[in-house]
Amino acid sequence: MSQFLISILAMAAVLGFMILIHEFGHYAAAKYFGVRVEVFSIGFGTRLAGFRKGETDYRISAIPLGGYVKMSGENPMDERTGDAAEFLCHPRWQRFIIAIAGPAMNILLAVGLLTLVFMVHFEQPIYYDQPALIGWVMKDTPAAKAGLQPGDKIIKIDGIENPTWQQVDPKENLSPNQPLYLTVQRGNEALEKTVTPEPYGISQIGYAGWVPKEPNIVTNLDSGMPAEKAGLQEGDEIIAMNGKPLPAIAAMVEALKQTKDKPVQVTVLRKGQEKSFTIQPVISDVPGLREQRYRIGIQAEPMKVGRLPFADAFNRSIDENKRASMLILELVQKMVRHKVSIRTIEGPIRIGQAAGVAATE
Repeated sequence: MSQFLISILAMAAVLGFMILIHEFGHYAAAKYFGVRVEVFSIGFGTRLAGFRKGETDYRISAIPLGGYVKMSGENPMDERTGDAAEFLCHPRWQRFIIAIAGPAMNILLAVGLLTLVFMVHFEQPIYYDQPALIGWVMKDTPAAKAGLQPGDKIIKIDGIENPTWQQVDPKENLSPNQPLYLTVQRGNEALEKTVTPEPYGISQIGYAGWVPKEPNIVTNLDSGMPAEKAGLQEGDEIIAMNGKPLPAIAAMVEALKQTKDKPVQVTVLRKGQEKSFTIQPVISDVPGLREQRYRIGIQAEPMKVGRLPFADAFNRSIDENKRASMLILELVQKMVRHKVSIRTIEGPIRIGQAAGVAATE
């Protein structure tokens, strides 16, 4: 089965489940208040399959682009019979509850699923909930041009006091070609800075050029690449390159632009012991970018991994859903004002691709 067909089927399953939950909200509220439900349909158009139970026809229809619940007397243009089971015969407050029950079920689904995920497997970058301490500044980037330096701590950005990286990253990503006003602490000084992130990558998200302070721990090795062949292992902490301390993996990226395919000496800390490896970089594709770079084939993204108890998982789910909702509103606002590219969002096509990949793993 082709990847394309798998993606289509997986997307249909994901959207179908979301629609089912949404329509069930309307259905359950209508039933509770005694409104007759004539049709419960996943999809529109011609009826393909289904069954009738009581007064309701439960069906799957031909066009899988939504779904609907048809209630007796819901159309104001229909002739009213006065039947107590008709939608418009019920008080306005009951009709209001029936109307919002669908979106409410989607909200409950989002909170519930994320709570369950966090209880089973909670994972996030190790720096994400830490103060926004800059570990490295990439050369010739907006952050470098603004005079930011490694060791600077962002203590205010866009009105947010003492932000974590979880708060800084969205501000950066949603501000391509837009000034960000921030205050950084450098030693005992508080410095006012203005950084204008530049559009970056296929999605054209904002990129400032700063890198969070985090340990340079190898979390993944690309198969067949020089680092794996040289003997590096996951869990190694890279502490030096060519005899010089390595403050961040981003510093290695910059150094490889200069050394290109010349062999480099990488020093790592493995189980408390220093080990050195001679590695010859190769030029290769970079995931998410249209360009090629000299690479040795490592990923260094240390993660916090664990499980959260129910109360913590629930509270975290509420916070994450609130944060995501506010980001969506901010994104839509900036799209309307033409401040971010339409490519910033991942629409139905990307949802289908992601669902397809998950289905095949």
